[in-house]
Amino acid sequence: MKTSEIETYDYIVVGAGSAGAVVANRLSADPRNRVLLLEAGPASHHWSRIPLAAAKLLHNPAANWCYAAEPEASTNGRRIHVPRGRLLGGSSSINGNAFVRGQPQDFDTWAQMGNRGWAYKDVLPFFRKMESFEGGDDAYHGREGPLRVSNPEPIDPLFQALIAAAGQVGIGFNRDYNGAVQDGIAMSQATISGGRRMSTAHCYLTPVRSRGNLRIQTGALTQSLLLEGTRCNGVRYAVGSDIREARAMREVVVSAGAVNSPQLLELSGIGQPDRLRNLGIEVRHALPGVGENLRDHYAPRTKWAIGAEGIAFNDRGRGLSLVYQVLRYLTTGKGMLGMVSAPMRAFVRSREGLEAPDLLLGWVPMLYDPGPKLSAQSGMTCYAHPMRPESKGHIHIVSSDPRRAPAINFNFLSSPIDAALTVRAIRIARSIMTAPAMADMKVSEMAPGAALNTDDEIIGWVKEIGETTYHPVGTCKMGTDALAVVDDQLRVRGLQGLRVADASIMPTLTSGNTNAPCIMIGEKAADMVLKQAA
Repeated sequence: MKTSEIETYDYIVVGAGSAGAVVANRLSADPRNRVLLLEAGPASHHWSRIPLAAAKLLHNPAANWCYAAEPEASTNGRRIHVPRGRLLGGSSSINGNAFVRGQPQDFDTWAQMGNRGWAYKDVLPFFRKMESFEGGDDAYHGREGPLRVSNPEPIDPLFQALIAAAGQVGIGFNRDYNGAVQDGIAMSQATISGGRRMSTAHCYLTPVRSRGNLRIQTGALTQSLLLEGTRCNGVRYAVGSDIREARAMREVVVSAGAVNSPQLLELSGIGQPDRLRNLGIEVRHALPGVGENLRDHYAPRTKWAIGAEGIAFNDRGRGLSLVYQVLRYLTTGKGMLGMVSAPMRAFVRSREGLEAPDLLLGWVPMLYDPGPKLSAQSGMTCYAHPMRPESKGHIHIVSSDPRRAPAINFNFLSSPIDAALTVRAIRIARSIMTAPAMADMKVSEMAPGAALNTDDEIIGWVKEIGETTYHPVGTCKMGTDALAVVDDQLRVRGLQGLRVADASIMPTLTSGNTNAPCIMIGEKAADMVLKQAA
């Protein structure tokens, strides 16, 4: 093992994921700024540009950290899978491609918690800045941003039937849930264009790789932040057996995600003093909130058999039908291979009187077996869950070795309201799937199964099979209370020269998938850094 000479930059960004790639792009737009972007994984993976090939990356260590949560009561002692992207683009390079900003109320709540500048009116300009979108209202959508977002039409008979069925139970069709209102059933807006994945690696890094002032180092595992007193002035990282140090003349921005950002802070001696001392780590800065406030969407996958022939995508993914789908994708970019993983979703209210939807249903037009792989049974999957769960967990290191995975404890369903809303979401999914409009599809319930009908029976099933929807947030939360890790400028509290910009800063979960808000956070973080430097 050898140590190289110290490198010097203006800014160092740790993590080239959904937010970090954005930060590096924006900071390096000024040729006077020398920027180092560090990514632990490789530059790319051959499956990453094909949207439906996300299934090939969900358990693949070549592009994925492949974490697993600790066993807990809410999972009946199971260690559920926690995939996180480990390549340029991070999880935006392996996710299901759904593009959901969340509700205005999400960001207004952040502002009401003391985070000035994070209300919906403050973040909307950044959502518009990042986006290139055709359709919708100009007041809500950008036309010339780096990220190309598509809004598919519901032309498939299965999707049309679902829309009609939802209408029969009082849930209307919404053509633009990222516009004025979120309510309703909708086709999923997606980070897909021309049948290809639009990751932040492709949209924010590929166009600027030739910048002389931007260095992108892949295969770089950041081991610790370098602190001098209360100032962070660099990082130590490993490329193979080569240990390197890089100095930041201005700032270090940690964008390693909800799992790895708190891990890096703790490895650097920033966190809960007793926890760090017990691992033999020198306490450099006491910050009790590091790793706390973990939230995610805990979602059971209901399963439905489809008896009508040729309707389910399972039928299209076998034999000659699969050959046709591959040829269609290669020649036109269309078909099931170029599709978002859950092409349809519904944002619904659990009861009358709510200001906005609090439940999410998402449909995957196929059944799949563990792996995941396409099932021999034809059917579809519908996940259903509350969008803003109250249950909180934590993520903490268990070793001073940066290669050792931290312990992830979700503590799902610890808040009684989460269990009640999960049951309600499943009942609404059942009402849609059994509505008259679905009759021609010859739908029958496979899981949880009609025999499980009481709240306790349904929750028992959820504990047996529930998974996350891969939206961990909150472990370096923004705020003003005792557990806040960063302030409203994303500066780590009590330290200089150090910010965190990724899903970990979210004080609460947004209403839906988290990739779009993460990209917005990257845009807003870069803007704040540049304004401070001006």
